[in-house]
Amino acid sequence: MVTSKGSVMELRRIRTNGTELNVALDGTGPPVLLMHGWPHTWQVWREVLPLLGGRRRVIAPDLRGLGDSARAADGFDAATGADDMLGLLDALGVEQTEIVALDAGVPAAFLLGALHPARVRRLVLMEATLPGLPGGFPAPPWWFGFHSAPGLAETVLEGHEAEYLDWFLTAGTFERRGVPSEVRDAFVSAYTGREALRCGFGYYRAAEQNAAAIAAAGRLTMPTLAVGGNTVGDLLNRQLTPIAEDLSGELIARSGHLVPLDRPDAVARLLRVDSATSR
Repeated sequence: MVTSKGSVMELRRIRTNGTELNVALDGTGPPVLLMHGWPHTWQVWREVLPLLGGRRRVIAPDLRGLGDSARAADGFDAATGADDMLGLLDALGVEQTEIVALDAGVPAAFLLGALHPARVRRLVLMEATLPGLPGGFPAPPWWFGFHSAPGLAETVLEGHEAEYLDWFLTAGTFERRGVPSEVRDAFVSAYTGREALRCGFGYYRAAEQNAAAIAAAGRLTMPTLAVGGNTVGDLLNRQLTPIAEDLSGELIARSGHLVPLDRPDAVARLLRVDSATSR
C-alpha cells in the first residue's frame, strides 16, 4: 500500500502478455486506465488521484520495462504496449474503460482505441504527436535521435541519470518550476542503471515500427480528447482531426509538458466531468 496526499493506493504485480507490470489501483466507480510516458512512472499521476475523491476506479501501471515493472528484453513498440494493456484489463475484469495517456504512452493508447474500440469508452491523449500521421513536429527534438541510437544513450548516461532527468523534469514544467521532490526522486530511482535506461530508450527505438502500425490502424470511433500544454500545443489535435470521428481539443493554460504535475486540477476536472456522465 502507498499513501499520497490522503489517498491510499494498492500496488499489485499483474502478469500480462508475457511480462509483469507494477500497477497502482485506487478508488471505485467508472474505470480509467492511466498510461505514463518517459521518464515517468505511474507516479506522474500522483497529484491527480487525491482530487478524484475515490470516484474513479484508477488503474495506473508502470509500463513494460519501466519503474517497478519487470525489466523486458523487448516489446517496447506501441502494438505490444496495447496488448499489454488489454491483458491488464482482462486480468482485472474490466470490459471497457476510459484511457488517459501522456507522452510515450500515447501511441499504445491510440492503437488500443483504433484496433479494439469496444474496449475503450473514451480516449484522452496528452502532449504527444503520433508517428505515422502527418502534422507532427517539423523536426523531432534533439533527444529523439540520441535516445534512438542502439546502445548509445545508456552507455553515455550511466552514472549521470539524475542530472540528465532533472533537465527534462525542469524543462517539462510550466516556467521551469520543476516537479515535487518525492516524484522527482521516484523517477530518478526508476531510471537509474543501464538496464533501466535501456528499457526507457526502447520506447524511442520503436518509432519506425510505431509509425507503420499507426498509419495502418484506421479511424478512432470513440470520443477522443487531445490535450495540449505549452510543448505540443494543438499539434496532436490537428493530427487526429482527419481520423477521429468524435474529437475535441483542449489547451491547458499555465501548463508545460507534464500536464498531470503542472495542472492536476485540470486533469481531475476532465475525469470528474466524464465520471458524472458515465453510466
